[in-house]
Amino acid sequence: MYQAVAEDAERTAFRRAEKKYKLYYDAPPKSSKKKKQSVTVDLTEVVDFKSILDSYNHNGQLPHGISLRCGFDYTVFCFDSRPGFYFIPEALTVGEQCRWIRESLSSFPQPPNRTNHNAIYGPIHDLFTAACDKKILVKEGISPAAFDSVSNCLPNKGEGCGWKFYDESSAAAKSKTCKSISASSLLRKLRWSTLGLQFDWSKRNYDLSLPHNKIPDALGQLANRMAAPANPMGEEFQPEAAIVNYFGSGDTLGGHIDDMEADWSKPIVSISLGSKAIFLLGGKSREDPPLAMFLRSGDVVLMAGEARECFHGVPRIFTDKESAEVTPLELHFSHENDLCFLEYIRTSRININIRQVL
Repeated sequence: MYQAVAEDAERTAFRRAEKKYKLYYDAPPKSSKKKKQSVTVDLTEVVDFKSILDSYNHNGQLPHGISLRCGFDYTVFCFDSRPGFYFIPEALTVGEQCRWIRESLSSFPQPPNRTNHNAIYGPIHDLFTAACDKKILVKEGISPAAFDSVSNCLPNKGEGCGWKFYDESSAAAKSKTCKSISASSLLRKLRWSTLGLQFDWSKRNYDLSLPHNKIPDALGQLANRMAAPANPMGEEFQPEAAIVNYFGSGDTLGGHIDDMEADWSKPIVSISLGSKAIFLLGGKSREDPPLAMFLRSGDVVLMAGEARECFHGVPRIFTDKESAEVTPLELHFSHENDLCFLEYIRTSRININIRQVL
């Protein structure tokens, strides 16, 4: 007990908050067949902007320390203690949320956009379609003699570094002499993709020489409209790059500062999709106690100016049916062609962060 208290005291205020809200499980007895249960977390200090919006619409009152930014066709909340931070609850309709979930899974990981899989597998085309079709990614270069019949192999176009997709029933997929991984596993291990100007994670900067497509016009227009509260003197936001983060159960995003863009007065436009999460907004030091708040599907966060210097992160997403709050998405993803999107988003969160780089 003393050791645990001592270790906690050595942590920064931000790290203690991360630890407080992180997902932990009670370990069931070895003889028990019951599923492990998540440890109950005290959420009373987590700011709930959905409830604040409902209350404001009912009685016009706001909690101490939270103010309203007026003059827009959507509701914008601010923390008085965090200049440059803006929270727009319910910014996207359910239809818009579903559109960008589809794009995030089927279009955004497409080459020349890079993902966390590039380092091992090279550029992978049509990952989401392959996962829906239960394909297997197989390392090429195996002798045809190793297969019963190569005629059963059905590779997709353009996989990189000698990897190709095959039907799971094919001899190539069943071969024990070659490396392979299911497309569904790869999809669940997808952690990020980059749009527009490509970010080089090893050098922590944007590599303007890498092949890339411009940010999709519709996404750029959405980001520009959402960025208005953080743009001084009505200046236009220029969406030039985006990092899309993918979260599964137990995934977190550690406290960090986004400092690779040239002009910190320009906002980062952050769009939340899928399962509910907790977002931590700290100060300019990890020792500053962070504010915790819920992020729901369709919420938008802006960070500009002083807020760009604040540590922030995501210590938890909620994937259980009651807490994830994805029922509106489930109702919208009702068509047979949407089943793969529905299966994914029930236990996942997607976050699109759009930036002006230059």
